[in-house]
This record gives sequence, C-alpha cells and structure tokens, in this order.
Amino acid sequence: MKQSAQLKAALERFGKGESHDAYQFMGCHPEVRRGQAGYVFRVWAPHARSVRVTGRFNDWDRESPVMEQIASGIWERFIPDVQVYDEYKYYIERPDGSFVFRADPYGFHTCTRPDTATKVYDLAGFHWTDGNYRRARAHRRAVSSPVNIYELHLGSWRLHEDGNPLTYEEAAHEIVKYVADMGYTHIELLPISEYPYDPSWGYQVTGYYAPTSRYGTPKDFMKFVDICHNAGIGVIIDWVGAHFPRDEQGLFEFDGDCCYEPSDPLRKEHPDWGTRIFDYGRYEVRSFLISNVLYWLDLYHIDGIRVDAVASMLYLDYGRRGGEWRPNKDGGNINLEAVQFLRDMNAAAFTFDPAVLMIAEESTAFPMVTKPGYDGGLGFGFKWNMGWMHDMIDYMSTDPLFRKGRHNNITFSLTYAFSENFILPLSHDEVVHGKCSLINKMPGDYDAKFQNLRAFYGYMMTHPGKKLLFMGGEFGQFIEWDFQKQLDWFLLDYDKHRQLQQYVRDLNHYYLDHPALWQNDGDWQGFQWIACDDAAQSVIAFRRIDRSGKEVVVVCNFTPVERKKYRIGMERPGVYKPVLSSDAAKYGGTGARLRSVTAKPIPMHGREYSVELTLPPLSTVFYERQASVNSRRKRSALVSKKDSTQKKAGKRSEPIQGEDRRKE
Repeated sequence: MKQSAQLKAALERFGKGESHDAYQFMGCHPEVRRGQAGYVFRVWAPHARSVRVTGRFNDWDRESPVMEQIASGIWERFIPDVQVYDEYKYYIERPDGSFVFRADPYGFHTCTRPDTATKVYDLAGFHWTDGNYRRARAHRRAVSSPVNIYELHLGSWRLHEDGNPLTYEEAAHEIVKYVADMGYTHIELLPISEYPYDPSWGYQVTGYYAPTSRYGTPKDFMKFVDICHNAGIGVIIDWVGAHFPRDEQGLFEFDGDCCYEPSDPLRKEHPDWGTRIFDYGRYEVRSFLISNVLYWLDLYHIDGIRVDAVASMLYLDYGRRGGEWRPNKDGGNINLEAVQFLRDMNAAAFTFDPAVLMIAEESTAFPMVTKPGYDGGLGFGFKWNMGWMHDMIDYMSTDPLFRKGRHNNITFSLTYAFSENFILPLSHDEVVHGKCSLINKMPGDYDAKFQNLRAFYGYMMTHPGKKLLFMGGEFGQFIEWDFQKQLDWFLLDYDKHRQLQQYVRDLNHYYLDHPALWQNDGDWQGFQWIACDDAAQSVIAFRRIDRSGKEVVVVCNFTPVERKKYRIGMERPGVYKPVLSSDAAKYGGTGARLRSVTAKPIPMHGREYSVELTLPPLSTVFYERQASVNSRRKRSALVSKKDSTQKKAGKRSEPIQGEDRRKE
C-alpha cells in the first residue's frame, strides 16, 4: 500500500533516532482502509527473514500472510475484523530459519502473568478532568517549590482481605486520601510498565508501553492519574531505561539477533543482573526509548520520570573487572552514546513539558547531572542524593556513644548540597535484602528507636533538597518490606507507631507551609550553619531562610542526653519560639518543657546575639523568631488607622477587577 507523506516522514525520523512519538505509528492502531475497519500492526525487526501477526483473530495461524516490509527493518500488516482485547504476538522467522513468538514492543496492553501475549487496545477516548491541576503545575518551578514524595509499590501498599491487590481506581481513591492528609505533594510508583516476574518489583520490564495489567487496563491507570491530579497529588513513575530481561517474549535478541542490545559481548550484558543493556547508539533504540518517556507524559499525564540505575548506563566498566569491558573511542570508561542519549531524552522531555520532573538515580560523583545538556550536563531536573542517604543511615544506625567519631557524616553533604538539584531519598532499596526497616536500623531499646527516627526525619525535612520516603517509614514499619504482603497497618493500633505517624504528618505540613524549607533549596541563600563542629556532643544547629528573610532555626541533638543551657548564636535580636519538637509528648517523646527564649547581645558562633536553650535528648527542634510586642503594636495601629481612613472616605480597600489604581 502507498504510504502517506506523514507516515513516510515519521518512519524516516524513527530510522534516524529522531522520533519522539513512535507510539503514534508503531505497534497496533485502529485504522480504516478501503472503507473497512481494522487494525494496522507495525514492528521493527531488522534481522527477520519474515514476520507474521498471529492471534485470536486468526486462530494463531502460523501460516498467515507475511507482513510487508515498508521501511528498513519495519514490517506492517493491516487486518480487518480485529477486536479490542484480542490477544496477539509476532511470529518471527529468525536469520537461521527458526521461529519465535514475541510480544509487541509497542503494545499498549498485555495479558496478565503468566500469559505473555499482547492485547489489542485503543487508547483514545479517555475523558481527562485534570485541566486545572495541569495549568497550575505549568506555572510552578519545582526547584523553588515544595516537593515531598511518597514512594510506594502498588501491589503491597494495601490489599483486599482476600489478599488480592487493589485495582488502579481503588488504589487511587485510597492513596490520595492518605497522602493528602499526610502532607505529601507527589507519589512515586515503583515501575508499572508490564513485567513478568513479581520479585523484580517491576525492574525487569517486558512491556515498556503497557501499564501492568495486574491492577487493570491502561484507561484504568489513566483514571488513577486523573484522580490523583484532582486531589492535587502529582504522579512520578520509576522508569527502567538501563536494562531489560532475557524473557523470551520481550526485547531479548528480538528477531534472532541483537536489536535492542549491542552485539559486542563486552557491552551487551550486565554481569551482576543477568540482563541486557540497551544499545544507546542505535537510532531505532533511541527512538523507542525517548518516545516511551514522552508516551507517559503525553497519554498518561505523568508528572515525573525517575530514571533507574543511571550509573550503570554511564560507565562501561559498571559491575565489571579488568578485561571484562571495552573502553570508548577516547580510551575512557564513559559510555559516550549513553551520555548523548540522556541529554537528548531530557531535552525532549522538557521541550514537551517544561514542568516535568526528570529525576536521576545516579549513585556516583558524575558531574553536572542536573545541568543542561547544552552546558555539558546530562540535563536532568533532579538527582537522588545517594551520598547523603548512605552517610545519614550509617550515622543514625551508630550507637550514640560513638556518633562523635562520625560527625562528618551529618555535615559533609553541605559541602556539595548546591552542586546539583537534589532529592533526599529514603527509598525502598534501604529496607530490603537484610538491611532492616528504617525503625530497626535505629540503635537502642524500643523507645530509643523511635526517638532516633523522629530526630532523623526532622533533620531530613530541614536539610536542603526535596524529600522522598518509602511507604511504611511514616509509621515505623518494623519488618522489611515484603512485596507479597501489605504494609503492617495494624501497627497503628500501638501508641508509638501512631505517634510517629502523627509526627510525620505534622512535619510534612510544616514543611509545606514554610518556604524557608524549600524556596532556596538550590543555593546558599537558603542555608546558614550556626554550629556544625560540636562533634563531642553530637549537636548541630542551622538556619533555613526564605526569600523574604524569614527563617526557621533548627537544632539537632543526636545523643540521649538532655543538654541544658546550650548556647547558639542568632542573627538578630528578638524572641525565638519553639514551634515543633520531635521530643513532644504527643509524638512519644519525653515532653521536655521548651520555652521561648530571647536573643541577647552575647556574641556566639560569629554572631552578635545568642540564646540559651534546653536540648531534649535525641531530638530535632524548630524555632521561629517572633515579632516584637512593639512591632506588633505599630503594625496593628497602622492597620487600624488605614481602615478608619478608608471608612471615612467611603473607599474600597481593594480595587475591583480591571480598575486602574494609577493616579492620573
């Protein structure tokens, strides 16, 4: 059949690695030809001798007509009388003459495991109602806005009584109620692209364009996102562009030879994971991956993409010993094709949606991850601060008696905190594989564990950088995360867990309500050390400052010793009131009585003024400067005088819409 000019141009872009919308023409799409309705199938299989479409609509006929090769490596066939939800696969003749069944790499819907076929599905027609949310988001700069992420696994957050998971829609209604009440701005889903092996948690993807059918249909997932958006909650998905599994229905040697992976044996496989690496230098693979990122942003209104295992993409020697990897053309260990791919992927995403959150899980010191590609960076919007996470977990898991020897763990991050746009993660990876839950990492007895964790969370929420906490951490899940079970919600019947949850809720809302904790996350204007070198007593103190100059003073005592008459420097005179304490009795703390304190002209920590504080044991306490009585009286008098004048003159205090307040 003669190609349209539009299709011809699209296929040319695809072959040049410049396609950002391959999901619009690759895979299976409804079409009318010569007055007959049906579906057109297109697949890239450059090494295949022949390709057929087999499925329910032709009784899985292996002798059905061969697809037509319409461009280099691209096969097409139009089939009438195909119905939505019909299962199908490609029956591919490999270069050696053998045959293999493959699922559609661009398939929108799949059978539920253990079945592996793709399902015919039409994505058109969903009625979105999130316009207001998206318009508001378009005007918001994430780097200077509050971002507080709740990371979760849909299949184990909460289950039905019979052990079955919630559907997408059921989960949405439950989750948005919970996260909105708890004070989170976003949820981040562990990978939801189709995957066959439950213990992989979604990190071994076989259907990049298909939301997993475990919880419903693609439009059900659209509904999930729509419900979240209407509740003001953003949705981030975990995206696996670093590798793919060897499952036969997937991308592995798709047409009998290396298609999506390099052919070089020293570059094509992850030795630790037993998975294949994408060939980032191959144009068709680049089109596949970049189009996939935009597919989620475009058709599912996703707010952010967290790219998994970026370090494994960047380094040719990742997980390899000497002699097991091949240097790049310059003799180095950087995968130059992957670097260029990441730059192009991020540029495409930000061009499509300037407000999108593009997040790198990058665990090394690779430079300029969040700098634009045109300036030599990778072009991400944010990077997980893995260094902070590992340093802090190491510090907090240490017996307080020995923390003075690791004081650098809690201060070192500020030497690089503004070199990238960071997210501070306490992620799923830290509560599995024998690492213990967060609460169980904490030293001491039952009470001390909660004290330590509350103090830790207080420091995390005030440290520069956006925030992420994995589900269960907010109420002290004691056992490690198990993907086969729901969270131990019954723990909320116990005081300590319920009090921890209340603390996290109050902490989150305090964070949202105070620009000092997020407005200047990207530079030193928003942070000042007060005391950072008191290793002997394991105490730190610092200021967080918003653009108007309003501050929150944070004091952390990481020992179980109450410290009285502890003096810290203050920038300005005035009264400083304790506004949130992890040690409060309502949170399960000792309830040490804290009073407002007046800054006196006693020099301390390089400042003209100072206050004398009581530091509760294992605590983080926030202080805010209160307006003086005289200032409040003056302000009140001015307001009263203004109101009185306006009443006498019969004038409105605010102009009506469109009124020009300029004097003639």
